[in-house]
Amino acid sequence: MFQRLTPMVKNLLIITVAAYFIPSLLGMSNINLFLGLWHLESPNFMPFQLFTYMFAHGGFMHILFNMMGLMFLGPLLEQFWGPKKFLTFYLITGIGAGLFYEGVKYSQTIPMKNKMEEYSQNPNPDDFAVFVSKYSPQYYDQVYDFIQYFNDNANDESAKKQSIGYLNDIYGLEINVPMVGASGAIYGILMAFGMLFPNTQLMLLFPPIPIKAKYLVVILGGMAIFSEFGHKSGDNVAHLAHLGGMVFAFIMIKLWSKQRNNFY
Repeated sequence: MFQRLTPMVKNLLIITVAAYFIPSLLGMSNINLFLGLWHLESPNFMPFQLFTYMFAHGGFMHILFNMMGLMFLGPLLEQFWGPKKFLTFYLITGIGAGLFYEGVKYSQTIPMKNKMEEYSQNPNPDDFAVFVSKYSPQYYDQVYDFIQYFNDNANDESAKKQSIGYLNDIYGLEINVPMVGASGAIYGILMAFGMLFPNTQLMLLFPPIPIKAKYLVVILGGMAIFSEFGHKSGDNVAHLAHLGGMVFAFIMIKLWSKQRNNFY
């Protein structure tokens, strides 16, 4: 059952929904390319995206579930903290989720970039196959015929150049997909709810069963970690942002709990 909407939750809801529907009505189909958070190594990255990505969404179901989370859990936290503190928490966890995502993705792609640059100095079939298998196994089938050709023609200069082009494509696919959505902030709200009201019963949608907030936090946090490390081709969910939102929320709650005059 939804809580009665509080002022700041209502404002965030209006802004986010407007940011989704108004560009669509105006035919601005590429708005997410501007608002979304790009990889640090991407030429499209801009610092303001750490803020704007929270108000962009990839589809109706994406924004629906995020806003349901905000409407369901946000009002009680806003009543507990007050509007200003709730907004501060929402924005910091959202931006923090973006920073967490960027930091981990950067640490993952720098070795790839270094290997790619190293490879370009000495292109060869064996290293090409190893690179593709390690960094983009789902891409392997697409270049299988080329790998066979390259194995048989290791000294073919055109094949060497083509292999470098393939590696650039793989690297580009890794850094040139923007992240969008308020999920990091929503997961932060969930973490705060679980820490402040751990024994509150929440009703899941799928399946429709009650569960205590503290258990839901553990389950969803575990799923975010497992999903990231078990990442599969075609999975476009930014699990790192979910985890980052929960991490920043945990830190903020702990810090605020030590400053009791500010916490209550």
